[in-house]
Amino acid sequence: MNSPLPSTIPVLIAGGGPVGLTLSALLSRQGIHNLVIEADDSYCSGSRAICISRRSQEILGWVGADAPLVAKGLSWVGGRSHWRDTEVLHFEMPSEPTQRFAPMVNIQQFYVEEFAHRAAQAAGNATGVHWGSRVVAVHPQADGVRVDVQTPEGEQVVQADFVVACDGGRSTVREQLGLQLEGTQYDGKYVIVDIVQKTRRAVERLAWFDPPSNPGSTILMHRQPDDVWRIDYQIRDDEDPVEAVKPENVLPRVQSHLAMIGENEPWEPLWISIYNAKCLTLPSYRHGRVLFAGDAAHLVPIFGVRGLNSGLDDAGNLAWKLARVLRGESSEALLDSYSTERVHATRENIAYGAKSTEFMAPPDFAYRLMREATLRLAVSDAQVRSLINPRQSSPITYTGSPLNAAQDDRWTSDKAAPGAPAPEALLQGVRGTFHLSSHFGQGFVCLAFGGVGPDLADVGVATLDIAHGIDALGQAWQRYGLRGPDEPALVLVRPDGYVMGRWHGLDPLPPRAALNDTGVCA
Repeated sequence: MNSPLPSTIPVLIAGGGPVGLTLSALLSRQGIHNLVIEADDSYCSGSRAICISRRSQEILGWVGADAPLVAKGLSWVGGRSHWRDTEVLHFEMPSEPTQRFAPMVNIQQFYVEEFAHRAAQAAGNATGVHWGSRVVAVHPQADGVRVDVQTPEGEQVVQADFVVACDGGRSTVREQLGLQLEGTQYDGKYVIVDIVQKTRRAVERLAWFDPPSNPGSTILMHRQPDDVWRIDYQIRDDEDPVEAVKPENVLPRVQSHLAMIGENEPWEPLWISIYNAKCLTLPSYRHGRVLFAGDAAHLVPIFGVRGLNSGLDDAGNLAWKLARVLRGESSEALLDSYSTERVHATRENIAYGAKSTEFMAPPDFAYRLMREATLRLAVSDAQVRSLINPRQSSPITYTGSPLNAAQDDRWTSDKAAPGAPAPEALLQGVRGTFHLSSHFGQGFVCLAFGGVGPDLADVGVATLDIAHGIDALGQAWQRYGLRGPDEPALVLVRPDGYVMGRWHGLDPLPPRAALNDTGVCA
């Protein structure tokens, strides 16, 4: 039984899926009390989103949820694609032994929810999750939002300073505000099946186009923890979706494919669902004191695993900004940058996702013809094979963000330009090796190269000196665009691990000016 809802709360989060629970944990770590309202009685059923990117692992690491996720999940770096019964692609994502996290980890969504929830509880500032409760009405006001919540104990009212809608593709909050997603919805449908079956096959993304086991279909497979296979297969345009998910129609197709690839261990189904690709977004993710994140804000295709990962990036972007506003350190205008940056990210994700969708589930005869020609050529022409692989999820550079400080052109690399995700580096400290990214996620950090960095504690910025001895591998100075290990420079990294600005020399005035000029400091 739930305890009574509080009458007031700084942040009410509508939706206790992985995005809402991660946002709760991030806010809790920032000292912000919050309340999650979730319609289900517990964590989700079925695997749902399963591929957690390196960036998402970093975000979960900010709240201590990375260790259980990595321990439970199955890491992978690449995959194979087949046309009929011939392998036409073997790809690997960028990875190196010194990386903190693998490029991808396969794990069922309910585990992500559980680990994020535990992290929120451990932080001590989350009022909790009210299970079996739903937001039924939202009343925006000048200084907050009045929210009507239907609970098992009856309807209750909560006054929130801010509401964050993480309540999914059928968002009640979005409906209450009269907002609509804009974009494209594809007709091609995929049946999604979880089965339990033991296997010794390597952990990789597996794809078959027009396999002998299911002619005319496309099949995707991922291994998951607990001896679970996730299988997605495309159904014909003339198949009835209601009939397509009935076990008597699903299980023979699964059995045919397992037999084709030599997976002959006994198996049983766990969960069956159906999916079609959508490229939809709200034009803005901020509407006064109501903000949108995850599927409530945008729906992107599963191909390239951008759905959940982009939602976790929403949470990572929003949490520190909302915390600063609530603590009085920044004006509410800072929240506009959340919408600007994350709408930009969604539009890039949609552009890549649309291309992947048109290959994985061709929308018409012309696309099908083009895909078959590509697959035929890929058998013998290596240059064509890259066209088969959907570009995997990667952090978006916030080009044109209002938070980016101006920079000169005397840098050897653009990988750490303002608006870019701060590059990783393996460093050597007095207590041993550590990853640079382990210093991100809580507050602003100023990286000082080639000398002792300035004291910026009065503006809430920690300084990390990266002397030549600490950067023994030379990863940091090279990746941040310096000409040598002893070149003096400052790089200001935001709490969400993005570069805000970089300057030659060790003068504290430029980073101070950047914080003031962008409105980060009230």
